[in-house]
Amino acid sequence: MSINVGDQAPDFTLVTKTAEGPKLVTLKDEIGSANIVLLFVPMAFTGVCTKEFCDISAGISEYQALDAKVFGISGDNPFAQAAWAEKEGITLPLLSDYEHAVAKAYGVAYDSFLPEANLIMGGVAKRSAFVIDKQGVVRYAEVQNHPKDLPDFEAVKAALKAL
Repeated sequence: MSINVGDQAPDFTLVTKTAEGPKLVTLKDEIGSANIVLLFVPMAFTGVCTKEFCDISAGISEYQALDAKVFGISGDNPFAQAAWAEKEGITLPLLSDYEHAVAKAYGVAYDSFLPEANLIMGGVAKRSAFVIDKQGVVRYAEVQNHPKDLPDFEAVKAALKAL
């Protein structure tokens, strides 16, 4: 079941890798301090995911001006995510959903990721975007069925402007 606009955002605690080491990030601790944008991507070190997060990193000031924190989420381990971020210049916090629990909670997990390409891994996150307001309510939700399709980032920004 996908999360819809108007739903309370499911809480989670995921790991991010910082210069000081692994750090836990809990959604409920972030709610209230800013609006939240969650961007799910299938996996690190892939072309479309890299382009998406590099573009978001380059334009992060637009989101900050809209009082938003942006988090990238993938099923990769936090050390792989940190290596990816360092190699590509990704500056937004990357959260490791290694067990795919958050992708499942948000209804964005593939049953089988790209079986036509022999990538039959279940639980991989569909590329998706969620805007969560300061009360923890989902105000925008977009889920792409094909991993090469990007969310409508102008619609994400419009949702933030409306808050």
